Amino acid sequence: MLEDLVIDPEVSRAIDRIPNRLNEFGYDPWGLHPESAKLYFSLAKRISAYFRPEFHGLEHLPAGRVLIVPNHSGQLPFDGLVISVAALLRAEPPRLLRSMAERWVPTLPWVSEYFSRSGVVVGDPINCRNLLLEDNAILVFPEGTRGSGKVWRDRYRLRKFGRGFMRLALQTDTPIVPVALIGGEESIVSVHDARRLARLFGAPYVPVHPLAPLLGPLAYVPLPVKFHVWFGEPLRFTGPFDDEDAAIEAKVAVVERAVQRLIDDGLERRRGLF
Repeated sequence: MLEDLVIDPEVSRAIDRIPNRLNEFGYDPWGLHPESAKLYFSLAKRISAYFRPEFHGLEHLPAGRVLIVPNHSGQLPFDGLVISVAALLRAEPPRLLRSMAERWVPTLPWVSEYFSRSGVVVGDPINCRNLLLEDNAILVFPEGTRGSGKVWRDRYRLRKFGRGFMRLALQTDTPIVPVALIGGEESIVSVHDARRLARLFGAPYVPVHPLAPLLGPLAYVPLPVKFHVWFGEPLRFTGPFDDEDAAIEAKVAVVERAVQRLIDDGLERRRGLF
């Protein structure tokens, strides 16, 4: 079968090592289908290789429940893909990250099904809490689409984090691993967000590439910029999860500063884009 030729043996072995609670049809309660995930992660491994990623600090990724909190960038979700492939193939034990998707993702034909079968879930607090209580690793981008759709002048400057991930961390006693991804901002450049066009298509943003008038759609082919991913030490927080917003925001600010420090250090250590 074609799938047997496409599925990467390393990916297959890693997914087979991950404990899952599956029904008689091979799905877990959130739609993950490990056999389908083998195909999708095999393709993701090949896409990740395009960016020749280097990983630093993966030893900080603990076993058991964990919230992984990176910066968001690059217009398309290559950042989440690269981090997810690393967690599956380079972490010990291997982790199949459950990425939190924006609520508009299920409206995309086919994409929502592929995402769901590979472990992506809608970023609903109940979904996330239940996954954490089952000792899953959650990948969440607290900047949301405001981060992935940043324009060039705002590159590597974090948008304000939401509070939801911190309330979940407190509610489930979950450590938070801050992460910085360097390279995504240069892979697809945007100089303007065409908001009217975005509203017309029901999209969160429409990036305008500076070379779009000359190259058309080819301008949006990502450049083979080298990605560097830095995993920080786990952060733990205590206190009531339903505390006042100001108290939660003070804790969120600690995570924000940790991610920004990783970004700044990563940029300082980077030697060239490619």
